[in-house]
Amino acid sequence: MYELNFKDDRPLDLIGVGRLTVDLNADQINRPMEETRSFTKYVGGSPANIAIGTARLGQKAGFIGKVSDDQMGRYIVNYLEENDIDTSHVYTDKTGAVTGLAFTEIKSPEDCSILMYRDNVADLKLDTSNVSEDYIKQSKSLLISGTALAASPSREAVFLALDYARKHDVVVVFDLDYRPYTWDSPQETATYYNLAAEKCDVIIGTREEFDMMEQFQKEPNDDYQTAQKWFDNNAEIVIIKHGGDGSFAYTKKGEKFTSGTFKTEVLKTFGAGDSYASAFIYGLMHGWDIPKAMEFGSASAAIVISRHSCSEAMPTVKELEEFIATAEKVET
Repeated sequence: MYELNFKDDRPLDLIGVGRLTVDLNADQINRPMEETRSFTKYVGGSPANIAIGTARLGQKAGFIGKVSDDQMGRYIVNYLEENDIDTSHVYTDKTGAVTGLAFTEIKSPEDCSILMYRDNVADLKLDTSNVSEDYIKQSKSLLISGTALAASPSREAVFLALDYARKHDVVVVFDLDYRPYTWDSPQETATYYNLAAEKCDVIIGTREEFDMMEQFQKEPNDDYQTAQKWFDNNAEIVIIKHGGDGSFAYTKKGEKFTSGTFKTEVLKTFGAGDSYASAFIYGLMHGWDIPKAMEFGSASAAIVISRHSCSEAMPTVKELEEFIATAEKVET
């Protein structure tokens, strides 16, 4: 069992910060975007998906974010509330900003892509006046993702939230969520990612995302060296994901754990990371040992990549337990 300092007397289990968008997933699969005629609409954005995943697992989630003042913005807020997520700190933008859109292309299970519309989006208009110290200190954990760092004033809002979380012993989870098309340069990205990661207790990302953060180094790190860098700051757990080869967890205590994947009927690849994060965090909060929490995360990822959506596909505890009991696991 790996014990993080989750404060049991707080009413919220997790607060997500940042991206609230709409996913438009292709209805026609095995064909390129140029030939796709219709899409199904879902709430999207990595932190939103993780908050929804948390709520589906029976935990109490809240959110700090900003939505557009139109039908899309109201759709997002309504969906969060339908999933019992506290929206008291989701604000409506009044500047004319729009909702970010993600059009997904499903050519094959191995060949999926996302076409993002991120100009003048409401979620990046989140500012420091929207970040409440009193709200953050009511939560056991704070979940941030990299896309909210891509522009001001959202960037400053995230750093303020991080400061409040550290002040009040809120466990901070950083889902790296690197989207290169939202940034001006790789160097800018690495700079702000590193500054944020220094303040986080749990860091979850792919090997490629950690490589991006380490681009200023002359020699690339292996997984062990990457984890050690963050243990010199505040990190307690570093998860490095290697796609189909599974994930690897390192702890400040010097432990290393591996987790395989589950065989599943893959429809698309996106959504796996968000579902993994929500289920892994659930395990940590319930005092599980890290391998069990990783297994829960891997099972959640396997379920979501077999379904059409990301947010709508997030499983319940019962679904995960039944899946683990019957599915075939592929060890690393």
